[in-house]
Amino acid sequence: MSILGNSPQDIPLFVRLPPLLLAPNRGLIRFAFTVWIPMPKIASLLLNLGHALDHLFLLIFATAVSAIATEFGVGRWEDMMPYTVGAFVMFGLGSIPAGRLGDLWGRRQMMLVFFFGMGLSALAVALTQTPLQMGIALTVLGVFSAIYHPVGIPMLVQKAEKPGLTIGINGLAGNLGIAMAALSTGFLVAWQGWRMAFIVPAMVSILCGILFARTAPHEMTAPAKKKTSVVQLPKHLAWRTFVVMVATSTTSSLLFNITTNGNTQLLAERLDGLVNDPTRLGMLLALIYAVASLAQLVVGRLLDWLPVKPLFFSVLFLQIVSFALASQTAGWVWYVAAIGYMVMVFAAIPFSDTMVVRYIDDAMRSRVSGTRIAISFGISSLAVYSLGPFVKASGFTQLMVAASCVAAVGALIVLFLPNEAQMKSTAV
Repeated sequence: MSILGNSPQDIPLFVRLPPLLLAPNRGLIRFAFTVWIPMPKIASLLLNLGHALDHLFLLIFATAVSAIATEFGVGRWEDMMPYTVGAFVMFGLGSIPAGRLGDLWGRRQMMLVFFFGMGLSALAVALTQTPLQMGIALTVLGVFSAIYHPVGIPMLVQKAEKPGLTIGINGLAGNLGIAMAALSTGFLVAWQGWRMAFIVPAMVSILCGILFARTAPHEMTAPAKKKTSVVQLPKHLAWRTFVVMVATSTTSSLLFNITTNGNTQLLAERLDGLVNDPTRLGMLLALIYAVASLAQLVVGRLLDWLPVKPLFFSVLFLQIVSFALASQTAGWVWYVAAIGYMVMVFAAIPFSDTMVVRYIDDAMRSRVSGTRIAISFGISSLAVYSLGPFVKASGFTQLMVAASCVAAVGALIVLFLPNEAQMKSTAV
């Protein structure tokens, strides 16, 4: 169900056809969409596509880092990785102003800034000539990437009848973007070089911005000015829930950043001697992400039926086990184990957004989400900065052991989350 609403077209097609084809502000392309899909539905599809693009852009560098290091004359890929930390820091810190503007100015306007800003900043990355220029351009890219999560997701779920499923579908889209980063970047690097790996998705993002401007319904009023529609929790439970939400989001983000930024090189190491072609490695990594992304659909559906706390704890417990098993394997056995731990990493993602939808009023969801993301991703960006030096000093086996320990901390924190009975009995 689209949260932007349905828009039934009751006028017969033969009546609508001539104006659609002849109107100068529409034309054939818009007609091709609107004949079959109502415009609000197109806007919802673009919001999901925006999630895919958001994650794709952030991982192009990590996928192409070896080629970039070679061209820039940097000896090892590990020495190039710190230049992307600015993107992930701004992905977190930029969420606070992005969420505030989303609530107070408007989410539609902010999503337009997202699509066009991501496209233009990615083109700037493609023009860089030195590691320092690369670091600056990636940081600017991170500023625009910060917009999506606190703005796009609240916009998508604001009228959803099944928010868990909506979040699950949106998460699937985001993770398919991660898979596409592995697949398209590997192909484009082999075909035309790493610069083309930024240029092609940049043009897609700009095109999405044009379509979104034409199809997304205008907001009658900013979300912050709407009346409260969610039952309020007592202050002590609200703070407890928020702290647990931020803390578990931080551990989940740490694991997300460790895996998505490290998997390309980890795959090359663990399959060394079995698969060495960059394009085939990209396809294998994309397959891991594609399979693992289905976990969000399953978890999203379960969240519409089951309490958050026991389901969340179960996912994090399985994270502990899957990372521990993967740390002791290599070759194709490791590849199967990698699918397992990525399933669990992706399965943990919908929980924070679901808690925001259940317990935070729509008028302030972007600001709450922005604060949560700023803290969690601000801290977890350290994982991106330290990934190269850590692997250089200790190796990937110790990295996966560390990931298992991070998952254990997250599972412990979830035990402090109030249960559903407490939430319902004390709500006012």
